[in-house]
Amino acid sequence: MRATKIIDIRDVGDLRIGQAEDSDAGTGCTVIVVPGGAVGGVDVRGGGPATRETDLLDPVNMVETVFAVILSGGSAYGLDAAGGVMRFLEEKHIGFPVGEMVVPIVCGASLFDLAVGNGSVRPDAEMGYKACGNAFDRTPLLEGNHGAGTGATVGKYAGPSRMMKSGIGQYALQSGKLKVGAIVAVNALGDVLSCDRKEKLAGVLNEDLSGIDDTCRLVLENRTPEKDVFSGNTTICCVVTNARLTKPQAGKLASIAQNGLVDVISPVHTMNDGDTVFTLALGEVDADPLAAGILAREAVARAINRAVKEARPAYGLKCAADFQADVQ
Repeated sequence: MRATKIIDIRDVGDLRIGQAEDSDAGTGCTVIVVPGGAVGGVDVRGGGPATRETDLLDPVNMVETVFAVILSGGSAYGLDAAGGVMRFLEEKHIGFPVGEMVVPIVCGASLFDLAVGNGSVRPDAEMGYKACGNAFDRTPLLEGNHGAGTGATVGKYAGPSRMMKSGIGQYALQSGKLKVGAIVAVNALGDVLSCDRKEKLAGVLNEDLSGIDDTCRLVLENRTPEKDVFSGNTTICCVVTNARLTKPQAGKLASIAQNGLVDVISPVHTMNDGDTVFTLALGEVDADPLAAGILAREAVARAINRAVKEARPAYGLKCAADFQADVQ
């Protein structure tokens, strides 16, 4: 894109990002903490979301400041990880003051990864607490099979035997003083395409597992042996920006950012996905919301591409690297 440069997502503003995972069990979580709070927004497009505090982000409701967003595996069980985030932030005295106490507002969404590794192990409060500790210790922010992407998979219309390993990715851009970044855990029912849509990076495997098939074609032709749509899917994302936005503008930014999913996932926003995008506006610079939307869409699409490109084989599943000589 013209007049932009790639930056580290942690350089968008005053924020911390940390992860924790259980690689053997195939699950994990990723937390984005804004110690000073941020104006939050959300857009939920999938038919099967597992979310926390999304009603609070409706512009008609009172509270507009969010202190953390947690993305996790574990399906609905994984929402428990937010409790650990709250405990950590309370200890740091981060949140709304209530007398001598604070109440941290923590939003979140979980993806379904119970079919890989050990499904009886899920992100819990202790894992959420550990992810916060890693955020404040500034441990390396790894992509692929880490954090909320540890057990993530894509291409699941034909069932678990033909899906591929995915993961988590991040991408951030700066134009002038405006900075926008996205971190995305990709667990889609559909296939993931390159940003120019000329290449299929990951998705449903063909019957002999030698290459990547086409989910849309399989759906339209009803070409699955068991009609197994493997309903546990979701792409979950947090977009962060240093822009000063109102609560309605933050919600609209989340809606625009969903177009990044549309650009590179096919099909997307299905009844079998729980696609959810959060936004956190740090309020550090005045900026055109339209410009923020352009950067958000691009950052989300490229973060999704990185999520599958950085994934590595695990749990008996192939990944994008198995079909491409150069996935960087």
